[in-house]
Amino acid sequence: MTVKDYAKIFVRYDLVTESPYYSIKRVAGEDKAIQKVVESVILGDTENIDAVVNAALRKHDPVEMIYNGLLKGMKEVSRLWDEGVYYLPQTLLASDTMLAGLQICENKLGCPVRKRGVAVTHTAEGDIHDLGQKIVNVLLRASGFEVIDLGKDVPVEEVIRAVKKHKPDILCGTAHLSTTMGVFKQIANFMKQEGIAILFACGGGGGVTMSFITSFDFGVYGKDASLAPKMAEDANRGVGWEAIRRKYNE
Repeated sequence: MTVKDYAKIFVRYDLVTESPYYSIKRVAGEDKAIQKVVESVILGDTENIDAVVNAALRKHDPVEMIYNGLLKGMKEVSRLWDEGVYYLPQTLLASDTMLAGLQICENKLGCPVRKRGVAVTHTAEGDIHDLGQKIVNVLLRASGFEVIDLGKDVPVEEVIRAVKKHKPDILCGTAHLSTTMGVFKQIANFMKQEGIAILFACGGGGGVTMSFITSFDFGVYGKDASLAPKMAEDANRGVGWEAIRRKYNE
């Protein structure tokens, strides 16, 4: 038996649903060029984002393109994630698409665009399970934060150096194993010794519990990755870590 129609072989059936396309229609404005940018981000169209953004930049300012196109699309992706319509593959593709478009806009500007705030993220020393961290990175970027991604299996000293250097609004740590989550307390103790009083949002596998994370200063338990942007926004507005802990952990 031979295949007569190859047209649908590479169709992303995960996206052939009402919700993503309804999202595009819901958030896209009247401007066709910016609408194409929003659509590319929501659908994670990494192949065509360069052409779409460059075409839109012929008519629009790079800053307008970032906020009304790229970030607008990512905010909708964040909503789709929260509602369980999108999963990790679609969300990561959308993030890659947004970052590619952002690079083009920043090159056009001649400098990096000013971000809403800064977040440092890492997966605990001794732990290579960084799936949770990747999701946190995407959602923070969707909310307009610059993400300093330290990666996985990050030594405590490297985390402290990054916090000193970048002075973030929030430090995020993930750990999948109960045997590695203990380094969170070490990091918090070092921060206290150095006089660094910033929100330290921690989450991960089943071994990472609220009772443990709230047992040390600065620690706030993040039950779900979607809480990271909300916590970061609170911290960016000047809300202290103790108030944020009360808000999310009591």
